[in-house]
Amino acid sequence: MRSLPLPLALTARLSPVVVLAAVGWALSSGPLAAPQAAEHKPAEEKTDTRSESAPSTSTVPKTYSASPAPCEAVAKKTIEALVPGAKTAGKEIPSTDSELRRTCSWNALKGYDYRWLDVSYEVMESDEAAQKSYQAHTEKQSGGGAVPGLGDSAYSVVNLTTEDKQETREGVVFARAANALVTITYNGSDFESKKAPGTDTINKGAIKAAKEAVAALESDKD
Repeated sequence: MRSLPLPLALTARLSPVVVLAAVGWALSSGPLAAPQAAEHKPAEEKTDTRSESAPSTSTVPKTYSASPAPCEAVAKKTIEALVPGAKTAGKEIPSTDSELRRTCSWNALKGYDYRWLDVSYEVMESDEAAQKSYQAHTEKQSGGGAVPGLGDSAYSVVNLTTEDKQETREGVVFARAANALVTITYNGSDFESKKAPGTDTINKGAIKAAKEAVAALESDKD
């Protein structure tokens, strides 16, 4: 079969990218509290230091302390169904902190049918930080909806784009489980018909991958 040039948008999509970047981490870090001014006492006054309570060093334990291996998060048969022709081992994208942020990608062109799947994890400092990041992601989206029974909260959205008369339909699922975020990106195109897979096909595929990725996270819990 003759080789088929990809549209510019999809060619660029083939360059690995890290899906989760600075948004979650910028929202999870906060300004340090200003230290209280020391209390001045008369020189002759003596303070019984034994009555002072030692500062508390207890912290709320994190449910997740590290990201699971993203390339092992989705079953082989699921990869074969969602990304026909792709190597099921996947390709992990380099990360600046592989313990906390990890992404795996699968993509393939089988005949004229193209598919791409990303599975990304981000582990944050607290449930609150993860919730703020989740809200920031979902507030940027429109036309999607909640996914019941997936993590603590989940949101799915599907969009259609067209470039040079070639359609691409992409589904994204954001899910939060305690202090961790899971992001699934799944898209496809048909280069013969110039059409994209149906909304239902892409949405169900993204949600299926998301359910397996969240399950892998939960089974990897400390």
